[in-house]
Amino acid sequence: MTKNNGKTFNIDDFIKIIENNYRKWNTPVVTLISNRGATPFEVLVSTILSLRTKDQVTAMASAGLFEVARTPQEITALDEEELKRLIYPVGFYPTKARQLKKISQIIIDEYGGNVPDVIDELLKLPGVGRKTANLVLVEGFQKAAICVDAHVHRISNRIGYVKTKNADKTEAALRKKLPARHWMRYNELLVAFGQSICRPISPFCSTCPVNGMCPKVRVTKSR
Repeated sequence: MTKNNGKTFNIDDFIKIIENNYRKWNTPVVTLISNRGATPFEVLVSTILSLRTKDQVTAMASAGLFEVARTPQEITALDEEELKRLIYPVGFYPTKARQLKKISQIIIDEYGGNVPDVIDELLKLPGVGRKTANLVLVEGFQKAAICVDAHVHRISNRIGYVKTKNADKTEAALRKKLPARHWMRYNELLVAFGQSICRPISPFCSTCPVNGMCPKVRVTKSR
């Protein structure tokens, strides 16, 4: 429990309320892809495509790519220009095409064609940071990890559960504080919540299911 202005914030109650309202919101795209039976490699590829890209575009690009290539071997066999065409218009698609080719070759050469399920090994892959690595562990391997993206960082600070300045520090703080039973779904729940209700600017506090328990740290304007 955390105290905010004399009030006690209960993370279990917060997450329970978010879970109860989750179906009203859009499921994050990588979770949707994982739930449809994606392999760890497909989850990795979709996660890379999703960076700085809207979920709708990620879903379309992932589906189009996987119709043609869904294994490291099939990705490496593609011409880079063809790969660019398949993943367009995701953000930074030329860079991502090059990264996917390199990642696929490394997975073939160094990991026997299998995506590693250890964070330190995932971080060795080109373009893979902690957010991507942790999401692959959760959605690709169903391993307990804490994926901190902009939504998780913002909301965890907004509710006063942590006081951190960047995503890496938020992850470190959550690893120490967030009960392990919540690790697997924390990102999924907060991304859906953040996209629909707890927006970066002018969040929908008037319709927020946790409005009564949220201290609204640094919220200056809401709807």
